[in-house]
Amino acid sequence: MKHFFMALALLAGITTFAQQQITSPDKNLVLTFALSAKGEPTYELTYKKKPVIKTSKLGIETKDVASMLDGFTIDKAETATFDETWTPVWGEEKSIRNNYNELAVTLSQKAQKGRYIRIRFRVFNDGLGFRYEFPEQPELNYFVIKEERTQFALAGDHKAFWLPGDYDTQEYSTVTSKLSEVRGKMKDAVTPNQSQTPFSPTGLQTPLMMKSQDGLYINIHEAALIDYSCMSLNLDDKNMVLESWLTPDAVGNKGYMQSPFQSPWRTVIVSDKAGDILLSRLTYNLNEPTKFKDTSWIKPVKYVGVWWEMITGKSTWAYNDLTSVKLGETDYSKTKPNGKHAANNEHVKMYIDFAAQHGFDAVLVEGWNEGWEDWFGKSKDFVFDFITPYPDFNVQELHKYAESKGVKIIMHHETSGSVRNYERWMDKAYQFMADNGYNAVKSGYVGDIIPRGEYHYGQWMINHYLYAIEKAAEYKIMVNAHEAVRPTGLARTYPNLIGNEAARGTEYESFGGNNADHTTILPFTRLVGGPMDYTPGIFQTKVNAYNPENNSYIHTTLVKQLALYVTLYSPLQMAADLPETYNKHLDAFQFIKDVAVDWDQTWVLEAEPGDYITMARKAKGKDEYFIGSITDENARTATINFDFLPKGKTFTATIYADGKDADYINNPQSYKITTMKVTSKTKLKQKLATSGGCAISIK
Repeated sequence: MKHFFMALALLAGITTFAQQQITSPDKNLVLTFALSAKGEPTYELTYKKKPVIKTSKLGIETKDVASMLDGFTIDKAETATFDETWTPVWGEEKSIRNNYNELAVTLSQKAQKGRYIRIRFRVFNDGLGFRYEFPEQPELNYFVIKEERTQFALAGDHKAFWLPGDYDTQEYSTVTSKLSEVRGKMKDAVTPNQSQTPFSPTGLQTPLMMKSQDGLYINIHEAALIDYSCMSLNLDDKNMVLESWLTPDAVGNKGYMQSPFQSPWRTVIVSDKAGDILLSRLTYNLNEPTKFKDTSWIKPVKYVGVWWEMITGKSTWAYNDLTSVKLGETDYSKTKPNGKHAANNEHVKMYIDFAAQHGFDAVLVEGWNEGWEDWFGKSKDFVFDFITPYPDFNVQELHKYAESKGVKIIMHHETSGSVRNYERWMDKAYQFMADNGYNAVKSGYVGDIIPRGEYHYGQWMINHYLYAIEKAAEYKIMVNAHEAVRPTGLARTYPNLIGNEAARGTEYESFGGNNADHTTILPFTRLVGGPMDYTPGIFQTKVNAYNPENNSYIHTTLVKQLALYVTLYSPLQMAADLPETYNKHLDAFQFIKDVAVDWDQTWVLEAEPGDYITMARKAKGKDEYFIGSITDENARTATINFDFLPKGKTFTATIYADGKDADYINNPQSYKITTMKVTSKTKLKQKLATSGGCAISIK
């Protein structure tokens, strides 16, 4: 029957049968497309004959033209097979296979003068991607989206790892519960944030990770989010149906379209092995190849920075204690410094010296520019100009000093949500960077967006984030965007996007703490779309050691902080703690110095979302391997199998382990370091403390 379909599907004008079917290359996944009796597009997905997505509707509800929900007939169904291997500029492996079977169904609405759309499905061994395509046509030119009506009808009341649906932030703690429990847990899940707009008592964000009762791991997300609103999901908790929910603009519209165009891909990653979710590259494969002919200026970065001391309250971003400033009018040279401003010449030089001594690539400096006195929580348009330093920060002098040490300085652009202002200054700001030796920028979008009424995840802002990336590329600048939309694999197309935040990072450890299971969930959720600038490496786990007024503590052991460099992938990795603290633990700090930030290959040795992860990676172009193992609040024994090593070779493994009495609350800094010879036949049982870990360097 399948061969019969494939033969017919290549013929144009098929209208006599309503069901189309394709499989993944390994035959485990089966995608079925059909039209309902009302002409509604539907699809379903199975994995090894188990239902993943039951019959679900597809369509776009429009505001100004007849909606594209029903009344369709099939004009044409075309299939294709694709198989390539491509090389990422940076990544978790040196090459990625992109292999799928494709079905493209062209549908027309006869009642709308033959108006037509195309729905394209790609089925990989690790999941499904599909999108809506709107070819140029007389009857469909400009239109406004009221809502996208893509459904994901689930086969049961799955265990889910979820964040509250919100138009402005993903900086929530992940809740683990059955989907039927979402409504009851939503109120407590919505914790305060500087900018937040929850939209529904059952609204959820993507990537949404789930586990079915019959052992399937299912992840729903999107890929290639360009010129479109970010998709969240709204749960019908009576019928266990998730439906797409787009972010609106200031007047409530959810998208302004002009044909020809195509929506982002809607993705479903599925396997009966948790580790396969971590190894999936489906999100990247659904993005276009890089736009850049020359990528030699894009390089992974390991850095330190003037940052954590301000986060903890030890130092400040602001130069003085004024409560109101106006750029161009406030003369900082005539104001009194507060004595706690961290971004000053001598202090930054100390960080540069530390980076040079220990082989780090760069130093991030925040709080270097005028305007920090009244930036936070204000709906202020002209808050920063991104080119004017405080009196105690000499851009040219520090550039020369860093250059003499072989170190770069990373620029910081906090927009305070005033995107209108950032775009006003962007060319000058990037040129200023290029003139002064900066090749990477950390941008921030804290607070409500200006233009007022726009949301962080609406179409207007999605276009801004990409504009910033493309504009930065003109100046050969790499971008690490914080408070921006969660990534959707665009780093394949724009590899200068080397970092994103878009989740609760280490900074929240100073704001009350991240849950002990937090980093055992992030690789299954947030990192599905791209790497995160999580800023690990905190050794001083009691924040009041830096600021007596802050009684927060780090919800991990010191060794788990080391393991995060392996389990939380990023080509941009920070050693986030203060140099004076690292100097007290140079033996443990050695792992951070040694660990790679770019990889040839990755293996998942064991994993269960919310519980534990053990990963191994091979350094790019080197015969060096690193292992990271982490657990949640429960102590456990990790099983580490070294069969990923080349056969017949002996290596020396340096093992950084929790001490016998280690505990993330009572004794987080207890650790031990040992060495042993290992081969591909070695197996190790390693104890992990509560919220603990193990980090292994193999050479």
